[in-house]
Amino acid sequence: MEPVNIVCMKWGTLYGPEYVNILYNMVKRNITLPFRFICMTERPEGIQSGVEIAPLPAFERPNSQYCTAWRKLALFDKQVLDLKGKILFVDLDVVIVDNIDCFFTFSDKLAIIENWSQKGRMIGQSSVFCFEAGTCTHLLEKYNSQYDEVVKHNETEQMYITRELGKGNFDYFPEDWCKSFKMHCMPGGFLNSFIAPTVIPKNVRIVVFHGNPNPPNAIAGVWGKPVKPWFKKIYKTVKPTKWIADYWR
Repeated sequence: MEPVNIVCMKWGTLYGPEYVNILYNMVKRNITLPFRFICMTERPEGIQSGVEIAPLPAFERPNSQYCTAWRKLALFDKQVLDLKGKILFVDLDVVIVDNIDCFFTFSDKLAIIENWSQKGRMIGQSSVFCFEAGTCTHLLEKYNSQYDEVVKHNETEQMYITRELGKGNFDYFPEDWCKSFKMHCMPGGFLNSFIAPTVIPKNVRIVVFHGNPNPPNAIAGVWGKPVKPWFKKIYKTVKPTKWIADYWR
C-alpha cells in the first residue's frame, strides 16, 4: 500500500519546532496506515528525525492584509514535492485525540471542515483538509493570475477554497470529527473565568485551536495574548485544562 501523506507548514517564529515534533508524535499514535510526515519550513532546526523536511514552496504575496494563511494554496501546485496519493494538511496548533485513518478514505473530492461559525455559507475551515495530490490546481492558478480579484472577494484562503470549488465539488468532513476548542470544549461566556474546559466532544478526532489560546496556553490556563478592551477578559480567558496534555505530547 502506498503511504498517505500528512503535511504541515511552519514559517516565521510564531511556532517553535516542538509544535512539529508533537504533531508528528500525535499522528504516529493515531494512525494505522503507512504514512509520510512532511513539514514545509524555512527553519528546520530542532525538528526530530522521522519528520521529512521540505522547503517552503515559492508563493507570491503570502502575507496579505486579510490573512497570512494564503500560503496553504501552494499545496495545490500541479506537483507538490514528490507526493502522490492523498494529502492530509493539518495545522500545527491542533490536538489529535483519536484515530485519523478515516480522513483519507472519506471522499474522493477535497474534504474540509465546515466553518463552525459560518454554517450554511459554503465556507470551510482549513485547519484540516484532505485532497488528492495534483488536484484542485486551478485554486492556485487563479490566485496567481487574479490575485487582486481573489482577495477582494475572499477574506481568507479557507473561504476561497470552498467557494471557488463550488457546491458539489468538495465535501465537508462529518461534523463530529473536528471540533473547535473554544466553541465546543470551553463552557462559554463569563463561565470561562470560573470553569475549566472538561468536555471532549463525543466521537471527535481532532480538536482545533484557532486564534487564542493555543494548546500549551490552554494547559497552563493563560489566554496567550493581551486582551483588549478590558471587559473582554470576562470571556476571553481559560482555566488550566490538564486533559490536553494527555494528547498534546
